[in-house]
Amino acid sequence: MLGALMGAALAALLLAAGPALATHTPSESLAENICPVGPLPATDSTLAVAVGEAMPDFDLPAVGGGHVRLSDYLGKKNLVLSFVPAAWTPVCSGQWPGYNIARDIFEANDAALVGISADNIPTLYAWTRQMGGLWFPVASDFWPHGGLARKLGILRSDGTIERALFVVDKKGVIRFIGVHDINTRPDLGELIKALEAVHAAP
Repeated sequence: MLGALMGAALAALLLAAGPALATHTPSESLAENICPVGPLPATDSTLAVAVGEAMPDFDLPAVGGGHVRLSDYLGKKNLVLSFVPAAWTPVCSGQWPGYNIARDIFEANDAALVGISADNIPTLYAWTRQMGGLWFPVASDFWPHGGLARKLGILRSDGTIERALFVVDKKGVIRFIGVHDINTRPDLGELIKALEAVHAAP
């Protein structure tokens, strides 16, 4: 009971803090190595899947070795896939570390999180190490380049991936899709509400 109350309180706090979290900036050491990019077209793709459809199967190499597969989570965990456009860029370098403070929310909703980018493993390895550690696995959709992103319809014309979130239930069904303006960090509150809805569903 106490755990549930604490989880609810944390969720409320994170929801209220959404705008502030969206402006979180990278640490000074990481910021020194960020590549400045100007404003980009908000979106540059057309979705190829919809809520209620099956998540395409995937098997991607992960930072630190091994692979991340859809089958790893089926029947076990709800799954959040967080796609970001590119390593060493400003918004991406704040988004993933921002999920560290929300780990309890994912766990309370029986959900796992996987970060995905079209960068190669060495690039992702160096970038995530400088972030100071992430609690979730990070996978590479580098080769065939953007293969999973292409199946989902979120591969941009320049070869990067949209800033997108997918929530997949334990049966492998897509329950939420959020394709966000590439120039801004997604609202954490929106994701929390989607996770809670999936967790509460029969």
